Amino acid sequence: MELKLSSADAAFRDEVRAFIAENYPQEMRVPNPETDLTKEQSMLWHKILHKKGWIAPLWPKEYGGPGWSITQRFIWEQETTRAGTLPPLAFSVTMVGPVIYTYGSDAQKRKFLPRILSGEDWWCQGYSEPGSGSDLASVRTKAVREGDHYVVNGHKTWTTLAQHADWIFCLVRTNPSAKPQSGISFLLIDMKTPGVTVRPIITIDGSHEVNDVFLENVRVPVENLIGEENKGWTYAKFLLGNERTSMAGIGRSTRYLNKLKKIVKTEIGEDDPAFGEFTKDIARVELDVLALEATELRVIAQMSRGINPGPAASLFKIRGTEIFQRITDLTHRAIGNYGLALREHPVSANIFMPGPDDGHTAPEKYLNSRKLSIYGGSNEIQRNIIAKAVLGL
Repeated sequence: MELKLSSADAAFRDEVRAFIAENYPQEMRVPNPETDLTKEQSMLWHKILHKKGWIAPLWPKEYGGPGWSITQRFIWEQETTRAGTLPPLAFSVTMVGPVIYTYGSDAQKRKFLPRILSGEDWWCQGYSEPGSGSDLASVRTKAVREGDHYVVNGHKTWTTLAQHADWIFCLVRTNPSAKPQSGISFLLIDMKTPGVTVRPIITIDGSHEVNDVFLENVRVPVENLIGEENKGWTYAKFLLGNERTSMAGIGRSTRYLNKLKKIVKTEIGEDDPAFGEFTKDIARVELDVLALEATELRVIAQMSRGINPGPAASLFKIRGTEIFQRITDLTHRAIGNYGLALREHPVSANIFMPGPDDGHTAPEKYLNSRKLSIYGGSNEIQRNIIAKAVLGL
């Protein structure tokens, strides 16, 4: 495995760094952009990347992607996460977009792909249901065909940013008598359709990021079915593979690890007996980050030679989320008493908060990151996938 970038790739990395430094909007440089920005603010970077032609790194050039190599995609992921930029909405660009250009009809490609790239359409994901999260094949939302429409009834939950969404892609049961995986279809539903209701779920950190979505006699045109009826499980697995591969989060973990080092040095100090323990804990996490990065580089090298990464997506999901949770835990501890309170006002509010600036959002970041090992397929399920695919258990 060659760890050194070629001269062309190194030049591309430098170009990416310069572009981010010169173009990332100042108003998006907030501690927690996922929850601190309005919908309009969060789309500023999307529009800049769309104009540049860099909005969809995974997409083939024929559908509007930049035509990057696997290595260039990796460099882009590393540099943007290290810089702390808010990524384009994953549900649109990383998830449903590739499903549409891979399995969708020509009419669906013409209708949806340009609007995903431009940011005109904001998508959310209708997978999880009450009692159907990790066991995704047990979805109970029903879609019954009536002429040129499906009539959909059901309840989706933990639907991230549905309060902003124009469209939702849903797994629905179209054949209740078939085996669980065999009776599922993949539908695209306009959120403005009568019968769609969004109700907020306020999470433990006090933010409104996820929602319940209720579907009551929602009429969906048959033309919004992706691929074949009852083949939705195939498309769902394809989508989840793209989602989990991006969860290693090396750049993000490195950025937060560097912030943690500064906090420990400032807030604890070398004379404090706790300093040594924190130093050891940080060293362990840093080694984990380096090990995961080496693993990701190895998989990237394999993929560049046409080798299927196999269950690597599950491995990245497990280790990437666990590492980041550990970093936020250590940061929360290092802040000390300043980490006991959550913000009651947005950062933009002109309200004094005691303690270091980095401590103002440490509690909510710690609490919010607890979800990482659950969404996208819980880590327990990912271990089952690895046990079956690698160990044959």
